[in-house]
Amino acid sequence: MAYMIEPTDAKKMLEVLGNNLIGVSHDSKNFVRLPDRYWGYFARGHDAKGGFGVIVTYSENAADVDELIGMYEEWAKKNKAA
Repeated sequence: MAYMIEPTDAKKMLEVLGNNLIGVSHDSKNFVRLPDRYWGYFARGHDAKGGFGVIVTYSENAADVDELIGMYEEWAKKNKAA
């Protein structure tokens, strides 16, 4: 399931993600306990239109990523505003 977002929303989302990842990257302790095979990162933000979240995930097994995306797609279907 894919949706187009407005350019201003895309800019804000990337700004939040980038700023959060920069903050995380400045402290090597944030990476000490990451598993070698699977990890994920979540950033949340908001603007005048509402909230949004960004999920970045990595796995050596593509099925892990597909499963996680499927879980969020199901959640979105169940919680979609009418």
